[in-house]
Amino acid sequence: MEQRNLGPFGPVSALTLGGGGIGHLWGKTTREECVATVKAAVDGGITLLDMAPRYGDGEAESVIGEAFGGNLPAGVRVTTKCLLGGTPPAEIEARLRSSIATSLKLMKLEKVDLFFLHSNVAPDDHPMRGHPDAALRVTPYSVFCEHVRPLFEAFVAEGLIGAWGLTGIGQPDAIIKLLGESPAPAAVQAISNPIDSPGALKFYDGPTKQREVIATAKANGVGVLGIKAVQAGALSAELDRPLPDDHPEMLDYKRAAGWRKLALEIGEDPADLAHRYALTMDGVDTVVLGVKNRRELDMALAAEARGPLDPDLVRRIDASFD
Repeated sequence: MEQRNLGPFGPVSALTLGGGGIGHLWGKTTREECVATVKAAVDGGITLLDMAPRYGDGEAESVIGEAFGGNLPAGVRVTTKCLLGGTPPAEIEARLRSSIATSLKLMKLEKVDLFFLHSNVAPDDHPMRGHPDAALRVTPYSVFCEHVRPLFEAFVAEGLIGAWGLTGIGQPDAIIKLLGESPAPAAVQAISNPIDSPGALKFYDGPTKQREVIATAKANGVGVLGIKAVQAGALSAELDRPLPDDHPEMLDYKRAAGWRKLALEIGEDPADLAHRYALTMDGVDTVVLGVKNRRELDMALAAEARGPLDPDLVRRIDASFD
């Protein structure tokens, strides 16, 4: 598999195995199948495993622990995250340390290679802080700068984590500003699909500016993990779970009718095409997979092996959503 440089984090495989699928977020699977999928991913050349406590309430991290028993294969590294939301500043350090400790216990590891803030960062006075889920999902910009970022730096210094990063689906102006500040994160997770859509994870009005997020990251030496390449299934041939007609993922699925028609015309599975599109995007270092079984993994590995998309095809893809 192609190796790419994830900013200061160093070389990683072009594909990363994410925890959403093996955490049972994207359709039915089994623990046995997920353990087999993780092992097959590593055998297939994947060197980065992107986990989080929120992926199945610890299920994804438990799968990592069961798959490797605390002995990761040479060259394989892991990430995890913490969803701080509106945690009071006095409680942030304890919350972060507890989250890391729990993740390490589940994965049977002693160190996190890359630790992400899983929260959406937003300006202190931004309307998204009034969202019903804000207390759980939104961390104010000032709190991040004054409390979270210094703790991340301290955790690196003490060897608890190797590096830290941001989830880049927060309010884009805040994310772009943070990417240009010092100390900067080692990596950012950015939406990487043809419609720049985070689907149900968007908590603000206006454009996502994900292309600008990616460009800003690269300009500042920050690695980019492309996420939501298939937009939670909206860019697949069919959704693998029932959703109401007005659900953001269902709306994107309907919007992608032209995308599926184009995929059929060129003989590509829509999900494979989505992964190849994300791998072709300028500035994306590694694409995080949401696969839940070996069949989906094999398809993604084969798609990566076919290489980047032709520029003319990229233009046709972009036009299919007009």
